[in-house]
Amino acid sequence: MSALFIVALLMLTACNTSQTTDNKNESPQTAEQTKHYPLKIKDATGHTVEIKEEPQKIVSLIPSNTETLAALGVEKKLIGVSDLDDYPASVKTIDKIGGMEFNIEKIISMKPDLVFAHETMAKSSQTGMQQLRDLGIPIFVVQEARNFIETYDTIMEMGVIMNRTTKAKAIVDEMTAKVEDIQKKVESVNSQRSAFIETSDEPEIYTAGHDTFVQEMFDLLSIKNSATKSGWYQISSEAIIKSDPDVILIMHDSVPGIIEQVKKRHGFQTISAVKNNRVVQINADTISRTSPRLVDGLEEIAKAVYPEAFKK
Repeated sequence: MSALFIVALLMLTACNTSQTTDNKNESPQTAEQTKHYPLKIKDATGHTVEIKEEPQKIVSLIPSNTETLAALGVEKKLIGVSDLDDYPASVKTIDKIGGMEFNIEKIISMKPDLVFAHETMAKSSQTGMQQLRDLGIPIFVVQEARNFIETYDTIMEMGVIMNRTTKAKAIVDEMTAKVEDIQKKVESVNSQRSAFIETSDEPEIYTAGHDTFVQEMFDLLSIKNSATKSGWYQISSEAIIKSDPDVILIMHDSVPGIIEQVKKRHGFQTISAVKNNRVVQINADTISRTSPRLVDGLEEIAKAVYPEAFKK
């Protein structure tokens, strides 16, 4: 849906803007509302969701949805979020509806106008989501974005649902501009560097290989991935040592003093990243949550691998 979907949404935004201009007695948002609803839109599972009017009471089941909704300016409409939600900080005070498993009864008792779910939970939460549908509670399953383009699509799509197409376009424009700026800075560095990213500590070290969102970030930044397999997989210390990455990126924070612990692992003293003091801890949320903050994660990786590009 990518390119055509965004074009269609931008056309909708343009139409709404023209309508706003013609009626000077209405606020921009009110003018948009006059033709926006009722709205029928197909979600990631193929269900057609009907939204009769702008949602005023929203439940979000995953942090990336919550962050996007907050960026769209509708945070005050959130009445329930997951236990994992922590950004922006203000969402910590919103009622929680569960973490890995959701309290369907509590969601029902909240009487939301709309529930934003996610494709990653579509199978595991299928029974609960169908229960909400059977009770007439609209539930929209957001697509699992696998790259930046699909992330832009989901932001635009949620903007349409919440009648915030203009704001969604502004967010996407800002993100694309920042990505281009980061890439230009990285291009100023003459030599390509390699990096290894780990998401868990030993003895079970996991990394991101090809066909992952991390790989796309590496490609955008001209970083050679030291991981040679596809997907997320467990890797041995011996394989990491053999790959000899220029930079080691630590994408977890559950172990105190993890940077020094990584440097002291058996055999790691021969790795270029350790010898040159280039073991860096990064924010897992900005890299794994497909929300507007994704560009912050891209910038953090770029600064960790090519720090000199950002000192000018």
